[in-house]
Amino acid sequence: MHAPAYSTSRRQLLTSGLALALFPPSPGAAAQAELHFPRDLGSHPDYAIEWWYITGRLLAGERELGFQLTFFRTRVPATQGMTSAFAAKQLIFAHAAVTDVAGKKLWHDQRIARDGFGIAQASQIDTDVKLRDWTLKHTGSNYRAIASSADFQIDLTLRETQQLLLQGDRGLSRKGPDEKQFSLYYSLPQLQVNGTLRVGKDSLPVQGTAWLDHEWSQSLLHPLAVGWDWIGMNLLDGSALTAFRLRDRAGQAIWDGGSFRTRAMSAKTQVFARGEVQFIAVQQWTSPLTKAIYPVQWIVQTPLGRYRVKAVIDDQELDSRTSTGAVYWEGLSELLDSTGRLVGRGYLEMTGYAGAMRFP
Repeated sequence: MHAPAYSTSRRQLLTSGLALALFPPSPGAAAQAELHFPRDLGSHPDYAIEWWYITGRLLAGERELGFQLTFFRTRVPATQGMTSAFAAKQLIFAHAAVTDVAGKKLWHDQRIARDGFGIAQASQIDTDVKLRDWTLKHTGSNYRAIASSADFQIDLTLRETQQLLLQGDRGLSRKGPDEKQFSLYYSLPQLQVNGTLRVGKDSLPVQGTAWLDHEWSQSLLHPLAVGWDWIGMNLLDGSALTAFRLRDRAGQAIWDGGSFRTRAMSAKTQVFARGEVQFIAVQQWTSPLTKAIYPVQWIVQTPLGRYRVKAVIDDQELDSRTSTGAVYWEGLSELLDSTGRLVGRGYLEMTGYAGAMRFP
């Protein structure tokens, strides 16, 4: 999801600010959806919202770090008929964050600009997104991710090791009981990462494993939904697990889903049906900044069994009110099986706890 977004969090993402740019989906859009590659690695400017979302766990020697880099694109309906080159027809947002596990510290930053003039862009041919000096570009079987702020700098190469994972029904991922509530959605799990991460004054050579989500949509949320909970987990055996739910104000699931795939090249993706995923809060943390209460440990029930999701540090809340307008929690987490054994690592995203998400 995120940020979108995102999920969006994806992701993050999907905020009151972004909601102003959304427009209703066209009738029958879900039935016509079909993904084509490599074209669908690129941008889809006719869709209301889109995001490219990369998260991962890195090691610098014994030092454990997490990172997130997300680019969002939104279409502004009111300006589409304007002929001026200065009309803001597309907006590009970006969020970046670094988690220092031992230091129990999260650094994050954000950007926003309209598309064009060499400042911001999202190619329709392939993944090639730019917002000033922040970039995400796909070449061959590699992605290059670059972002910097006063507190950190990300410069990573991410190598594909598995085929694309099409979420939902061949890439069409339902997000609610109405057939118009869906996204086009694929993932690339188990990316192998090498590069450099600067944290404060320390420039660290790093290596690790990452996850990429790319989603685009016209409308995601049911009118009663206030937010979602989502995990994308790289399992230690090479498998990939996704699980999510969209919840109402009472904390009840309006919709849920997810997927699982083993590392085998010929493996088929197991898609979870509605009602097969449950999120049960185990431990909570209260943000000193926003006073929002986030579950930082979950029991997640899936068709594969019961897992525990545990944040590596509690404070991984991101305040993006100066760009997308949202406050959300997104952070590095561990995946434990029913016996308490560590079986994977990835990212947990939680939105709607510091204020309901709003969509048309």
